[in-house]
Amino acid sequence: MTHLPISFAGENFVFDISGALYWPDQEAVIVADLHFEKGSSFAAQAYRPLPPHDTAQTLMRLHDLIARYRPRQVICLGDSFHDAAASDRLDAGDLARLRLLMDGSRWIWVTGNHDPAIPAMLGGEATERLAIGNVILQHDASAESGLIFGHFHPVGLVSSNGHLIRRRCFVLGRERLLLPAFGSYAGGLNVLDPAIARLFPEGYEVVLLGHQRMHRLLPRQLRRDTSYAMSRRLPER
Repeated sequence: MTHLPISFAGENFVFDISGALYWPDQEAVIVADLHFEKGSSFAAQAYRPLPPHDTAQTLMRLHDLIARYRPRQVICLGDSFHDAAASDRLDAGDLARLRLLMDGSRWIWVTGNHDPAIPAMLGGEATERLAIGNVILQHDASAESGLIFGHFHPVGLVSSNGHLIRRRCFVLGRERLLLPAFGSYAGGLNVLDPAIARLFPEGYEVVLLGHQRMHRLLPRQLRRDTSYAMSRRLPER
C-alpha cells in the first residue's frame, strides 16, 4: 500500500508513501516542511556538522512525486526554507532544478516560521494561508476545522520483532490533518507528545510511512520516546 485514499473535510485525498498529500479534485500535490538548506546551515556550525546535501535529495524526491501525479498545483505548507538566507545558499544546480520543477504548474509557497518571506526571485505565489472550499491550508495549527497543516514533523515509534522503529507519519483527526515533514533532514516529534496530541481532542489515527508500504495505526499501538530511542539513530524511512 503506497497510496491510501482518505476522506477529510468532505473532500477526497490520497496519502502518498513519500509523505505528500494528493488532492485529486484540485489536481494538487501538498507537501510540508521541505527545509531546503538545513544541511548548509548546520555545516556552518562547527559543533553541529552535517553533510550539506539535503536540498538535492529533497528535490529528487519532489521530482519523483511530481512525475507520478503531474499536478496542476503544488502547495508547500511552510518552512520550505530553513532560514531567511537559505535561498541565497542554494547551489546553482539545485536552483535550476527547483525552477524546472516549478514550470508547468501553479506553485504556492505558504509561509512558515522559518520562512516568513519568500524571495520574489524564486517565483510562484506566496501566502500566509490558503482556503479552498471547506479546507484551510497553513503552516501551523489553529482551532479551525478542515485544517491541513505541518510544522510539527510528526513521527511514530513502534516496536517490531524486538526492534524500535521510528517513522514519519500522517496524523488524521476529524477536524485536522497533520502532514509529515518532507525534507530529508527534517527530523520529527513523537505523535504521542502532548504538543501534538492536544491538537486532536476528538482522537486521531496515524499512518506510518514504511519503506514499501504505509501502516494505519491507533495511538495505543505506538510507543512513547525512550532514552534509548532518543540516544540511537533509529531508521526513519
